[in-house]
Amino acid sequence: MKRILVVGAGGQIGTELVPHLQKLYGKDNVIGADLKDLQVEKLREGGIGEKLDATDANAFADLVKKYKVDSIFNLVALLSATGEKMPELAWKLNMGALLNSLNIAKEFKCSVFTPSSIGAFGSSTPHYKTPQDTVMRPNTIYGVCKVAGELLSDYYFTRFGVDTRSVRFPGIISNGAQPGGGTTDYAVEVFYEIIKDGHHYTCEVPQDSYMDMMYMPDALKAVTDLMEADPARLIHRNSFNIASMSFCPKELFEAIKKRIPDASFDYDIDPVKAAISASWPDIMDDSCAREEWGWKPEWGMEAVVDDMLAAVRKKSVK
Repeated sequence: MKRILVVGAGGQIGTELVPHLQKLYGKDNVIGADLKDLQVEKLREGGIGEKLDATDANAFADLVKKYKVDSIFNLVALLSATGEKMPELAWKLNMGALLNSLNIAKEFKCSVFTPSSIGAFGSSTPHYKTPQDTVMRPNTIYGVCKVAGELLSDYYFTRFGVDTRSVRFPGIISNGAQPGGGTTDYAVEVFYEIIKDGHHYTCEVPQDSYMDMMYMPDALKAVTDLMEADPARLIHRNSFNIASMSFCPKELFEAIKKRIPDASFDYDIDPVKAAISASWPDIMDDSCAREEWGWKPEWGMEAVVDDMLAAVRKKSVK
């Protein structure tokens, strides 16, 4: 990778992936693009920022030509819980941005990274040690888009030779951007709420719902390691299971309470989030990623709790 375009750069992953890529490849070689003016301004504060509607193929292609891009990171997505409120928009946005990324990559000989998700699985998928290759019948429009995206990306690789690569992200925990409507958002929201006066958090996900989670530094490392991997070693491409830790809300809250004894928690279950979380894996088998490109996570839950509390406290005093 020499010249990288990140579309959807103002979201939870993009706001931290862009500076991560800048450190590795240089600020002048990473272009962050987003539809929202405020996010574009933030991108320009740290490097190159462009306003882009990724569903506008001509504008998208113009940016690739302008900056002589050789790698596209397509992060555009409407997330799981939000997508259920606007399924037609979710399909149009998620698939439109991906199809443009793939067609433009085919024309300009770019590689493409598009994240998939544990949302690609469904209730009929084995939940424990979910295999790399298994039944994928999701019951959300977000998951349907992810499955379709994996298949479409594989098609563009086998049919047109586009270098497409992807990982199935677990829920991502981050102290950067606020979450944006995902089922696993509770694992980020709780840290902000528990630092406030009152030290209380109300969770919308059932206390015993186990889901795969990952800390952002591991997520960023996974992306760059995969994109730099020897293509001759890659068998699956779209998309690799990657895992780091698995816990339920009750376990996370107990870990927080050890550090903040007066913290309190209760539950007001969102039926949509409850159904989604019940359909997702408890923990994925990521042996293929470990074998094919050396995936190895570094963060566990206890270390994440310490780091998140420290980071959020620091933010709260600014």
